[in-house]
Amino acid sequence: MTNEFTAIFERDGEWYIAYCPEIHGANGQGRSKDEARESLAAAIALILEDRREDALRGLPDDAERDTVRVG
Repeated sequence: MTNEFTAIFERDGEWYIAYCPEIHGANGQGRSKDEARESLAAAIALILEDRREDALRGLPDDAERDTVRVG
């Protein structure tokens, strides 16, 4: 599954700091924008995986699971 999110980059000395306003808590960093982007992408993936696992805990036995595409 591929999704697009906003990446905001700020310079902090020799480092780039990146964050995603759509995913609270998703931050990355790197010595280059590419490194910061990769770090941010990894953070977003981890947060979404954790949220999905948390949301699926305790579903009733008769609940139906399917998918929906956006975009």
